[in-house]
Amino acid sequence: MELTGKVALITGASRGIGESIAGRLATMGMQLVITGRDAERLEQVKEGLQMIGSQPHLIVADISDPATPGRLIGETIQTFGGIDVLVNNAGYAVSKPIEETNLEDWDYSIAVNARAPFFICKESIPHLRRSTCATIINISSVVGRLGYTQQGAYAASKHALMGFSKVLAREVQPLGIRVHTIAPGGVATEMVKTMRADLDVSKLIHPDEIADLVQFLLQHRGNGMIDNIDLRRFNGTPFA
Repeated sequence: MELTGKVALITGASRGIGESIAGRLATMGMQLVITGRDAERLEQVKEGLQMIGSQPHLIVADISDPATPGRLIGETIQTFGGIDVLVNNAGYAVSKPIEETNLEDWDYSIAVNARAPFFICKESIPHLRRSTCATIINISSVVGRLGYTQQGAYAASKHALMGFSKVLAREVQPLGIRVHTIAPGGVATEMVKTMRADLDVSKLIHPDEIADLVQFLLQHRGNGMIDNIDLRRFNGTPFA
């Protein structure tokens, strides 16, 4: 699939996985909308993308704000006239036992990891259906199918993301829109350092490895269809 000039919106693009995906799509000649809460970091990412010839549109936004999904899609359409690829990558995690998890922890986890991508997808459908390569990629987690101690709110939100992604894939299939989920284990990001300080960073999945998968899914648009990719650390347990 030729992707030069196609439009992609990437959430959580100010660092980590989102930054790596943005860099990869830029090298593929795509037009980018990048968004995140950290204005300073987002500007740094934008400058890096400009150095490789991309002219991304930057939107500083809090994805937990109910008004953000409509704003992101609206501004993407206003800037580039359409959208071809949506990457819901923004995420939030809190490490607490269920007994110590408060309402704020729960609400923010659900708002960022489940509610926001749900409504960004909803807002994007009328525009994606006009694309010849319409694709939604939701970045989930191994926690979206397993349960780890002190990650109750995070696990609930990622299970919700996986659940609505399965429904979404069936609903938009007749429209020619492909939906993929990528569910990695420990990735070398700032988030994993907070959640799993016990892990050896040198043995974690690199964000660029997630970007590799995104590139593969976008470029290999044949009759074969991948619904979900589970990606574990090499030193993790096989088929766990």
